[in-house]
Amino acid sequence: MSDETIIEARELGRWYGEVVGLSDLQVSFRPGITGLLGPNGAGKSTLMRLIVGELKPSRGSVSVLGLTPFANQKLYPRLGFAPQQDALFEDVSGADFVAFLLRMGGFSRKESRKLAVHAMQRVGLEKDMDRKCREYSKGMRQRTRLAQAIAHDPDLLILDEPLTGLDPVGRRQIMALFRELAEAGKSLVVSSHVLHEVQSLTDTIVLIHRGRLLAQGDVGEIRGLLSNHPREVRMRAERPRGLGAHVLAWPHVQKVQVQGDRDLSVFTSDLEAFQARLPEAIGETEPGLISLQSSDADLESVFDYLTQ
Repeated sequence: MSDETIIEARELGRWYGEVVGLSDLQVSFRPGITGLLGPNGAGKSTLMRLIVGELKPSRGSVSVLGLTPFANQKLYPRLGFAPQQDALFEDVSGADFVAFLLRMGGFSRKESRKLAVHAMQRVGLEKDMDRKCREYSKGMRQRTRLAQAIAHDPDLLILDEPLTGLDPVGRRQIMALFRELAEAGKSLVVSSHVLHEVQSLTDTIVLIHRGRLLAQGDVGEIRGLLSNHPREVRMRAERPRGLGAHVLAWPHVQKVQVQGDRDLSVFTSDLEAFQARLPEAIGETEPGLISLQSSDADLESVFDYLTQ
């Protein structure tokens, strides 16, 4: 493992009985923020649990900060892990939950309380830290899981779908925190199945699909890899045919389909350009737009395209 590599997997495999979680994964992570991207069931959570030492590889190896993670107590203080699973203690406050985990990690009672309060403040729960966890909303529970991951000031944060359950304001706040941590010299691996969410945050993206590495690179390289994939925009309108004929003349629109009297699907190679011009087209053709849905958040179709 080079000095610039913080995580390295070599022929890494993990299976559960006959179910393959990861298969012969070869991947390395460098310092900074890395987005671990893949559709649900791609193997992201399995890889993260291998990185933090919760799972033992079925084959191959993984090295984290120069150490083998499984059952390695020397590594634990340097790692922060926010799992996707919701496992808070319902009858204690959020701050007490974080403090309890710090006590388990060897901190004194006084220091644990101090660090827990600071962590809860950083994730935006300063007004709710002393409420019982059972009273927390989904977003507050997610913030508490993040608080316990950062409370002990680890070098490396492994965050499994950390933005799930947060409202738009909360997402912006937590992404700002991630950038702040990276600027302070921390490294983060952030998993997601939402492309635009990851590309607004990360320096580097790792794509995995069905337990295998599909691609790795900076955001520009990954966007170039995906650029030929037609993205579908589905619309329902009272008069869709005029709008469909209008946008079909645009150079980045590859195909238009009208289903029935109201449903319109447009396939474009440049989603951002299409979205920028769409309001003007709607104004000119007056289709009576009822609804619009972009497949931008649906990575399954993107990964299926790349594996064809």
